[in-house]
Amino acid sequence: MNAIQTQLLVLGGGPGGYVAAIRAGHMGVGTVLVEGQALGGTCLNVGCIPSKALIHAAGEYEAVQRAMLGASVLGIRAREASVDLAVLQGWKQQVVGKLTGGVGALLRKAGVRVVQGRGHIVDGKTVDVTGPDGEVQRFQCEHLLLATGSEAVALPTLPFGERVLSSTEALALDALPRQLVVVGGGYIGLELGFAWRKLGAEVAIVEASDRVLPAWDDDLVRPVVASLQRLGVALHLGCHAEGLTHDGLGLRVRSRQADEFVLPIDRVLVAVGRRPHTAGYGLEGLQLTMAGNAVKVDDQCRTSMRNVWAIGDLTGEPMLAHRAMAQAEVAVACIAGHTRRFAPLAVPAICFTDPEVVAVGLTPADCAAAGIPCLSASFPFAANGRALSMDGAQGFVRVVARQDNHQVLGWQAVGPGVSELAAGFGLGIEMGARLEDVGGTIHAHPTLGEAVQEAALRALGRAVHV
Repeated sequence: MNAIQTQLLVLGGGPGGYVAAIRAGHMGVGTVLVEGQALGGTCLNVGCIPSKALIHAAGEYEAVQRAMLGASVLGIRAREASVDLAVLQGWKQQVVGKLTGGVGALLRKAGVRVVQGRGHIVDGKTVDVTGPDGEVQRFQCEHLLLATGSEAVALPTLPFGERVLSSTEALALDALPRQLVVVGGGYIGLELGFAWRKLGAEVAIVEASDRVLPAWDDDLVRPVVASLQRLGVALHLGCHAEGLTHDGLGLRVRSRQADEFVLPIDRVLVAVGRRPHTAGYGLEGLQLTMAGNAVKVDDQCRTSMRNVWAIGDLTGEPMLAHRAMAQAEVAVACIAGHTRRFAPLAVPAICFTDPEVVAVGLTPADCAAAGIPCLSASFPFAANGRALSMDGAQGFVRVVARQDNHQVLGWQAVGPGVSELAAGFGLGIEMGARLEDVGGTIHAHPTLGEAVQEAALRALGRAVHV
């Protein structure tokens, strides 16, 4: 078989892979990108983007429902509320199509050769790609970059099938499930649970821990739980899913006290996490050093094999698209001969629930565990004019800073639209901002960002509006 030569071969076209390929093209590195499905990977096609489109649509529909029921405090009234899921799904796919089409255009502009097909690793410098027509092409490369992403974790008692869905299928439903049970109270389960409840489904959440979002701070989670209760979402905490009933119309659930009960279902969404995608493309043949289920990399994204690199979800937690993109920049710079390291002070994490939750950097509990004396202060959105004008007074912004020099170590927020504060939070931490820097910076009025300034001022004992 005649092999096609390239300097860099990227295996996987998700956020990490396509960013790496584009940047490599910009740097003059000859690059081939191999993707077995659609460009953009899980995030653009069946994850981040379509889920946010669904969440937005669900919020719009809920607003109409509230107006119809006379529950809008704004005085808005509506005669009827209905949703055409076919139209909604079509709009969602248009959003996805625009973004994936844009990725393809950027790859072409950067001079990247995109090969559609399933890659199989022969060795650290050779990959065979089977195209849609079954034809096999062999590629040989100087550098191999692995960006194969992650996959949904299934439960042995609830294998994915007709009634049991992963997040992928839950995003593509063309009919409203009357009764949806979500197994897993993490951010994926809650985001989709909120969306389908707002669209009219009866939703119950089964979570093994004592609370939803168990990895998040109690204070941040409390407004989310209040919203779930307001919407009538049933919470079954400290419970485990045991499997479907014989007729497939119920989910058997066992509590920590060993009591078993059945929840009626149309569909079950299993959202208990994701794992690195390591099977099915010959990765095991490289015998790379692993870190559990993930490929172990150093701070330049190098694996244990020379000139084999790995980025994104394949390298473990946190499995976030923006982390993969940042790793891509580092890896490609090193491949091109520059010196770069992946050493962020903070990686933002966001839950697109209602209200939204964002955390960047250290929490007070993190500082206590690390033995770092810190200052912490919160500013409530109930005292923020923009939040009140949006009927979104729930929630707050919190800052965490060193006690000695007031360097900001972390930001957390819960409230309407707080995901948009994440960039400023991260920027301040990376630039070494102190409380005085944030408190002394003019923040536009009226905006949610004023709560950021006020939190810093409150930590200094100089808050104005609380």
